[in-house]
Amino acid sequence: MSADESKPEVKSAPQRAPANFRCLLGLKVGMTQVYGRHNLLFGVTVVKAGPCPVMRVKSAQGVDGYNAVQLAFGPKSEKNIARPELGQFKKAGVAPARWIREIRVPDVAGLAAGQTVMLDGVFKIGDFVDVQGTSKGRGFAGVMKRHNFRGMPASHGASDKERSPGSLASRRSLGRVLPGQRMAGHMGHVTETTLKLEVIKVEPGENLIYLAGAVPGPRGGLVTISETVKAKKHYTEPIRPTVLKDKMGNIISKKPTRAAPK
Repeated sequence: MSADESKPEVKSAPQRAPANFRCLLGLKVGMTQVYGRHNLLFGVTVVKAGPCPVMRVKSAQGVDGYNAVQLAFGPKSEKNIARPELGQFKKAGVAPARWIREIRVPDVAGLAAGQTVMLDGVFKIGDFVDVQGTSKGRGFAGVMKRHNFRGMPASHGASDKERSPGSLASRRSLGRVLPGQRMAGHMGHVTETTLKLEVIKVEPGENLIYLAGAVPGPRGGLVTISETVKAKKHYTEPIRPTVLKDKMGNIISKKPTRAAPK
């Protein structure tokens, strides 16, 4: 065995995506409580986010006609992937992944297939993010559970009418049920987005991000974390007026001074 063959192979660090691309795929781990700013206790959702390799970049100047980035996430065995899809992974130089999601972007400058989006450097404590996921499926639900109806009286001879929706249609002038009437039906299992969640804690080594509040979907569900669309992107301390107090702790009220008469 030669000296070159005895040396272990050194894996090069993955090429990182540009810092202005702030979007990650992750799995919802669950909810817990952690202490955040000013030693406050926050109810947070833990998400295992990234790393997400870039599988494909679509450009408005190309055949696709729009700007988008395809991210891959989650390991998957090569034998469980169809050959056409496996060819796309090999073309991009990306390992087979379980999920592929396409994200629209205003500009694809600097983005290329084979790059990797890492949690470290994308989001930091205090950032506001939007989280998109598929809500829990509730099956066929009644109006009280689906639309928060109050229900009918449970007394005075109202037999088996406690959870009924009430009247549905009008009288002679229309004589039909209007479209969009709130009724019983399928509930849940839809794409929902929770806006402006604050990042309370980030653990880059474990690829964990702690978000204040609830996130749509069950434990183990796929979620997409992106920079918020709201105007305020980062938490800033509010400016509070200074309160003057005397030695006894009483608040001193400032009276406006009037100009002396001429």
